Amino acid sequence: MTMNLRKVILAAVAAITMTIAGCGDISRATEKQPIDIVGTAQSAGQFETLVAAVGAAGLVETLKSPGPFTVFAPTDAAFAALPAGTVDALLKAENKDNLTAILTYRVVPGRLMAEDVVAANQLTTAQGGVLDISVSGGEVMVGKSKVVATDIGASNGVIHVIDAVLLPSGA
Repeated sequence: MTMNLRKVILAAVAAITMTIAGCGDISRATEKQPIDIVGTAQSAGQFETLVAAVGAAGLVETLKSPGPFTVFAPTDAAFAALPAGTVDALLKAENKDNLTAILTYRVVPGRLMAEDVVAANQLTTAQGGVLDISVSGGEVMVGKSKVVATDIGASNGVIHVIDAVLLPSGA
């Protein structure tokens, strides 16, 4: 385990112990200390795997930069639903390129609130892929993932929570 990944995991564990359950209140960034995408995800308590993956891919500084970014963030439960061993394999140094492609496939440049996402048919990701957006029966789908929480603000963008891990073609 790299030192950088170890630091990210320790920060995530510390943030989890200080946060309340659920993600409804994680958008409360104070005016004195606005929280970026990474800090917001860390404080949510349900994105530990995503934060560890962002560290392993070397994307922490990118997602702490001014952005803005829209992130479709799968929960720890979404990662747990992947076939056994998938996450561990992706976190290995030799799979960094594949992990980076998977992570940047869920990031869209710009700050897109829920109404902007729903108004779009497709969104082009930072990875270069395209996410299909659909609404059916009151549920918003991003690819095959259902959006379960929206408009979680961060100083440099917004997070929308999804219930499955989005994978680009060939991943």
